[in-house]
Amino acid sequence: MELIEKLRILSDAAKYDVACTSSGADRPGKRGSLGNAAAGGICHSFSSDGRCISLLKVLHTNICVFDCKYCANRRSNDVPRAAFTSEELAQLMIDFYRRNYIEGLFLSSAVIKSPDYTMEMLCRTLSLVRNKFKFNGYIHVKAIPGADPLLIRGAGLLADRMSVNIELPSEGSLKLLAPEKNRQSILAPMGAIKNGIIQSKAEMTVYSHAPVYVPAGQSTQLIIGATPESDYKIVTLAEGLYNKYALKRVFYSAYSPVTKDHPILPVVRAPLLREHRLYQADWLLRYYHFRAGELINEGQNLDLNMDPKCRWAINNLEQFPVEINTAEYETLLRVPGIGVRSAQRIVASRRTGRLDFEHLRKMNIVLKRAKYFITCSGRSLQPNALKPEILSIALSENKINEAYEQLTLSSLGTVGK
Repeated sequence: MELIEKLRILSDAAKYDVACTSSGADRPGKRGSLGNAAAGGICHSFSSDGRCISLLKVLHTNICVFDCKYCANRRSNDVPRAAFTSEELAQLMIDFYRRNYIEGLFLSSAVIKSPDYTMEMLCRTLSLVRNKFKFNGYIHVKAIPGADPLLIRGAGLLADRMSVNIELPSEGSLKLLAPEKNRQSILAPMGAIKNGIIQSKAEMTVYSHAPVYVPAGQSTQLIIGATPESDYKIVTLAEGLYNKYALKRVFYSAYSPVTKDHPILPVVRAPLLREHRLYQADWLLRYYHFRAGELINEGQNLDLNMDPKCRWAINNLEQFPVEINTAEYETLLRVPGIGVRSAQRIVASRRTGRLDFEHLRKMNIVLKRAKYFITCSGRSLQPNALKPEILSIALSENKINEAYEQLTLSSLGTVGK
């Protein structure tokens, strides 16, 4: 098979892996090496000057020994199959880099022969890229559940970021749709990667030339809507993963039908707006000091008509209005329309004088939402609006929801008409 045909098959097969994030690494260029991993983003991110920074996102092979019902690459699916040799993929990646097509690599793989064989193949490719071609840029690699811990550690010494995909939110769903996998085989590498990162940081405080292990941390991915778990289950699981395994990101991927031969699998894709709401809730967990139980009740889904922060505020009106000139930083973070940077600016600015609504506008506070929940020196822009029924209408995003869909190449031609 021609190399370009392999690339076509295996780059298309990699589209279900989500990694829309900046690199999180800050390794400078090095004499005699290619590339760098400057903080500012590698994969589907934008640099400070507005450039879109891309990477080669590809599977090593889509030949798989597993038959996970939700996966397009499962062994029972009749799709074209291909596999790169380590030499082919390493050379291809470097050629793309030299032509300025990419600035990094996102490498994953189906499980060919066995987890150990697959992980060994990935390690060989990374070794060629790093050691033979002296590539010093960003690499994200998927760890294969069930592989030998030594192989996973070897990959971690060559990559910037690693990820182990949980895929499904519960053990029951995993048994139903991926019976050849088990939760422990997925969580074990997560724990090993976390421990390796901690050990590496400790060694670097003693030995300046100690090897760096997964400097950009680890992440995982959850498929949303393939099984009936509620958003409460998903958000609670994400919170537990952040706390226990110190993950950098949990990625959420709205289910898209790839098969109709299993009775539990939906025949339509999950709403992209649901995925969006989960990302919003995830952001509140990581940066706004919220807990899962505050954002959503057990067994429920997030409100599609309103972002989770606004919904929380409406459900907790006894905590409002907040006085901008005296509220603590943590309290400001909970006001809809006020983000992390805005809260920091408010705290810094009020040291030199009292703030009013004009000051807030200049700070780019989203007063369209914040005005219902704040006062400035006791003054409110909406003195009679702090009622659930009024706020639910004012903060609803129904018009956004009606138009919320993922654009395709065919639909782009109709935009603006």
